[in-house]
Amino acid sequence: MNEGFVPLMRQVSGFVAYYWVDAGDGVMVSTSVFQDRAGAAESVSKAADFVRDNLASLLPNPPQVMAGEVLASS
Repeated sequence: MNEGFVPLMRQVSGFVAYYWVDAGDGVMVSTSVFQDRAGAAESVSKAADFVRDNLASLLPNPPQVMAGEVLASS
């Protein structure tokens, strides 16, 4: 992920941060933070292409995409 996907996300306008979390039991969670919805929307498109081209054969289920506003941070 650090070699292919993360640099791809850094190219998207408004990129702030990316996190990949192993939640256990085969569950992985990724979170991308962007300054605005336009950057987030562009990242979803790029991520879909990346998954299709590089990871689809490794994933038993298609990824679920969710979006929302940051309500609190520190």
